[in-house]
Amino acid sequence: MTNLQSPISRTQRHAIIIGAGPAGLTAAWELIRRGVKVTVLEKYHLVGGIARTEQYKGYFFDIGGHRFFTKVNQVNKLWSEWMGDEFLLRPRISRIFYDGKFFDYPLRAFNALFNMGLWRSFLILLSYVQYRLFPYKQEETFEQWVTNRFGKRLFEIFFKTYTEKVWGIPTSEIRAEWAAQRIKGLSLFSAIRNALFKPRGEEIKTLIEEFHYPKRGPGMMWERVTELVRERGGRVIMEVDAVKGAREGNRVTGVEAVVNGKRELFSATDIISSAPLTELLAKLDPPPPPDVLASAKHLSYRDFITVVLILDKPDLFHDNWIYIHSPEVKVGRIQNFSNWSPYMIPDPSTTSLGLEYFCTEGDELWRTADAELVALGKRELELIGLTFGADVIDGTVVRQLKAYPVYDAVYARHLEVIKKYLGGFENLQTIGRNGLHKYNNQDHSMLTAIYAVENMLGLGQHDLWEVNTERSYHEEVRISAQDKRVEEKPVDILEA
Repeated sequence: MTNLQSPISRTQRHAIIIGAGPAGLTAAWELIRRGVKVTVLEKYHLVGGIARTEQYKGYFFDIGGHRFFTKVNQVNKLWSEWMGDEFLLRPRISRIFYDGKFFDYPLRAFNALFNMGLWRSFLILLSYVQYRLFPYKQEETFEQWVTNRFGKRLFEIFFKTYTEKVWGIPTSEIRAEWAAQRIKGLSLFSAIRNALFKPRGEEIKTLIEEFHYPKRGPGMMWERVTELVRERGGRVIMEVDAVKGAREGNRVTGVEAVVNGKRELFSATDIISSAPLTELLAKLDPPPPPDVLASAKHLSYRDFITVVLILDKPDLFHDNWIYIHSPEVKVGRIQNFSNWSPYMIPDPSTTSLGLEYFCTEGDELWRTADAELVALGKRELELIGLTFGADVIDGTVVRQLKAYPVYDAVYARHLEVIKKYLGGFENLQTIGRNGLHKYNNQDHSMLTAIYAVENMLGLGQHDLWEVNTERSYHEEVRISAQDKRVEEKPVDILEA
């Protein structure tokens, strides 16, 4: 960005924030507590974005499953400040379903050995040795990157099928930088070592142990932040369609939006947008140069559907979620919401499951009627063997657009064109997962918002595009036995 700091006082500023997800609401809070006038425009009827909590007949459910853990101190402080004793500490249990068997995840050596058998395990180890001795010389794709660290056989078992379900394209077309961001530092050797031995002088706290979670899902937090912003005089307007970003040269002067069926112009000194870049650029008036608009058309997204099934039996299984790697079914991941929080379920004699189907807007799965999706979910749940004699007594469907920015073969060079163009604006910043077209977790999306506010008020000079670029993702947090200092941020390497 060019000079974001303005000579006008904070009380004279008016920031328009597009999107009331984690990034947008964090920016709103950081501004409002510093005395800046804020208006948040949200097109949906719930706050939280993909981290919202949906509800059906008293059953609460999370869109995607959001564990709360972070290495970012600023974010941790905000979570604690906002939630207090409404923040639960939950045990973390997950498994992988593949080839008719359930594998503990993160992998446990003896469980994996028992499920795969000695011969297959030997072939996996042989494949690992082969690719350590003769690796791919170039690591341009997800497949090459993972195979070099785990071998071809383990890649095909634990990475290929699930990853292709999530992204809808072959792993040979997914860029290696996505793997490097999510799996950096891991290999078959390190996974086996961590499964068998505790590193000397360290205490290992893995994600399999516990994580924080709001009583009624992640949306509970963002509903609370919305209340706090409004209490301090900020506006959070729901079901608003932002149709135009008025600009004069390298400044955006305001946002035109449809509110209750009428067009309204919101004038602003500053704009912070968490909207998808494709949507933001399409709404600027006058429009960006042709090459920028052409590049925006090359950014793509992956969407997904959550099929919520309510069953007439409690405690079907203890997992928070299960990854479904088997290609025989379309479902990619199954959430058990009562295992996230007992407050999510109004009737403890029932179970509420969220079956996640990854798709693309307009494809066959996306266009399938809700009743057919509920029937599909019921069939696949029985095929996997998770009903345990329980009957599905009800169900509902939620569709999520633009859940994941796609790291395909062409996105990087087109994103550079867009970054250069947006960098020329004086008072416009983009934040969050879709605002940066980067697969950020909730905490890093919040960090981009914090940094954007600091940029805006002259408190820092942060490159928002660099947040999360060099962070190492592991399945574990390593804590020094002496100082208990967290050294790595945990993340699930299969998390969609």
